[in-house]
Amino acid sequence: MTNRALQTRNTIRNAVIYTVLILWCAFSIFSLLWIIITSIKSNRELYAGVWTIPQKIHIENYVKAWNVVNLKSYFLNSILITFSSIIVLTFICTPAAYVLSRFKFRFSKALNTLFIAGMGIPYQLLLIPLYKIMVGIKLTDSLFGLGLVYVSLSIPFTTYLLSGFLRSLPSELEDSAMVDGCGEISTFWRIIFPLSQPSIITAAILNFIFLWNEYMLDLIFITRETKRTISLGLYSIQSAMMFTADWVGLFAAVVIVMLPTVLIYILLSEKVMKGITLGAVKG
Repeated sequence: MTNRALQTRNTIRNAVIYTVLILWCAFSIFSLLWIIITSIKSNRELYAGVWTIPQKIHIENYVKAWNVVNLKSYFLNSILITFSSIIVLTFICTPAAYVLSRFKFRFSKALNTLFIAGMGIPYQLLLIPLYKIMVGIKLTDSLFGLGLVYVSLSIPFTTYLLSGFLRSLPSELEDSAMVDGCGEISTFWRIIFPLSQPSIITAAILNFIFLWNEYMLDLIFITRETKRTISLGLYSIQSAMMFTADWVGLFAAVVIVMLPTVLIYILLSEKVMKGITLGAVKG
């Protein structure tokens, strides 16, 4: 194949890829804007025209979604369990990733393979044994028990992601710390952990997106209304709004639910890309 033919082929391939990406981004942005615009309409304006611009901004839709259908309680439950799970994952997986990526010992390769295999197992296959375990230790229908499940299922991915970054750090950092009198634990907390902030932030954001939007685990392990998370609460709101035909209130609830994820990704997307690419330099 000549260079000209190869360039033509690459140009066509890139054009197709960029066209698909542009169309997908345009569709996503349009859907997001349409949901936001619909959430500030009145029901009369919505029924009059789905694509029309509202004449007046109806903030009361958000007040209704936040207070009347108890979305506030669901939101706070999700904030509590998501952030606590991310903190626990950080302090469990970062030391584990450090040991697996920087030390060679017996069965170290087997442990790495075990973590990778754990990423490949769909958690839906584990629901029955997980539920039996949680019933046995009496942690069903509790936020602590649900958080324990969150952490357990997120450990393989988080450890694997952090290991890729830690392998890219030069070993001279530890050698210099040892010369200065630092032990292995002190080297980790004083040198490695601060330098791992980009990858830790990346793992935290990706885990936040997964845990915040999780529905099936919440549905199985939570039954009491006061313990529901935002995903279960949104389903309850949908069921309630169907009977009252208050669709703009439902759209307002959707905006409230997706707002934290969108804001966190917009504000920290650069750190996400930095953390991912740094982990791909070496390993």
